[in-house]
Amino acid sequence: MYPTLLLDMAGEIGHITLNRPDKRNAISAAMIADLQTALDEIENSHARVVILTGAGKAFCSGMDLEMLAAIAQQSAAENQEDSRRLAKLFRRIWSFPRPLIAAVNGAALAGGCGIATLCDFTLAVPEAKFGYTEVKIGFLPALVSVFLIRQIGEKRTRDLLLTGRIIEAAEAKELGLVNEIVPAEKLLERSRELAQLLIAASPASLSRAKRLMTSAAAAGVDADLERAILENSRIRCTPDFKEGLASFLEKRKPVWREKPE
Repeated sequence: MYPTLLLDMAGEIGHITLNRPDKRNAISAAMIADLQTALDEIENSHARVVILTGAGKAFCSGMDLEMLAAIAQQSAAENQEDSRRLAKLFRRIWSFPRPLIAAVNGAALAGGCGIATLCDFTLAVPEAKFGYTEVKIGFLPALVSVFLIRQIGEKRTRDLLLTGRIIEAAEAKELGLVNEIVPAEKLLERSRELAQLLIAASPASLSRAKRLMTSAAAAGVDADLERAILENSRIRCTPDFKEGLASFLEKRKPVWREKPE
């Protein structure tokens, strides 16, 4: 049993459902730990493919509000350790040896967008929304930038990360963040069809193909992640982050005081 997710092993498919629907499946420290443990459990099982989705109307809305509020009170060392935990989860999803299919049933924002788009395949309902909204609250999409720039290119990454805009599923597909747009009532069915296609292939070939693709980029990804972890933890100590967080929690416009560096 996991406090923040459901894990179901159906034949050769492992189903992970983020299960905090009342919080729009927001990321908490417990969810990060649960996802890591669930992925370990699947890797040590007979499952050949993983389907990852969300309970309720959202896939994952980003960082939990209580976790965000706690961040503002943490030391630099604590913030760095927090950043490192999320970085490890992102890297684990990116390099997981079994194929991962994200079935995006609703909004996937900030860190939730990272989880959705780091999977090998991302299927989305037409109503799904995607966005890396961190700059709007004085935060920094540092960790996801490491992967996003490799996935969709620098120009498109700059657009999404600097504006923090939220995009529709159709644009996400055009940008290369989404593989297929699927009607809501068909989302899990189509995910299972794709899983069966992957299961029909040689398991050794699939795992070696994934290892080949990730190993070629691993050294650069790891070096960039270390820089991103430091930048992520540093910005949490700035006045603009504290103002952005306060304005977000108080549902008002932020009043920025820092100058560009």
